[in-house]
Amino acid sequence: MAEGKIIETRRLRMVPFAESYLSSRYVGWLNDPEVVRYSEQRHKRHTLDSCRQYWQSFKDSPNFFWAITTIAPEPGHIGNINAYIDAFNSNASVGIMIGERRVWGRGYGLEAWTAVCQHLINDLGLRKVTAGTMAPNQGMRRIMEKSGMEADGRWRRHCLLEGEEVDIVFAALFSNKL
Repeated sequence: MAEGKIIETRRLRMVPFAESYLSSRYVGWLNDPEVVRYSEQRHKRHTLDSCRQYWQSFKDSPNFFWAITTIAPEPGHIGNINAYIDAFNSNASVGIMIGERRVWGRGYGLEAWTAVCQHLINDLGLRKVTAGTMAPNQGMRRIMEKSGMEADGRWRRHCLLEGEEVDIVFAALFSNKL
């Protein structure tokens, strides 16, 4: 894993993921159908071991995996955010999961997302940050829009969501737009 730095906002810290974040609570998020409704993780049954393997897959790679934690002591670890780096093309693909359902709707996802995207562009010098989500995922689509991303394509009828064909929509943030 690339040496990730701690990224701080007014309410959050994005901290390089560590063993201490591997918990039954984290595994529970990944096994909660509502949390992973729009994620390909919905097709798997997760365990502490599968989560550890995922975390370890970042070791010795250029990619980043952060735990999203609140600065206030409670609720603490509320989700994760990753960035897959393509150094040859100077871009990154970012993904986020706010697993702690009791904090949904408070803007934590947008706050974490914006901070990580700005870090990738401003601090690491990448020229483009991308994301994709299923078209019905209004929460993620709002995050992409509110963070300044622009439409960057669509894969029509790409996924099956509850038996229905849905598009994947993509968005991008470019360094010359910040």
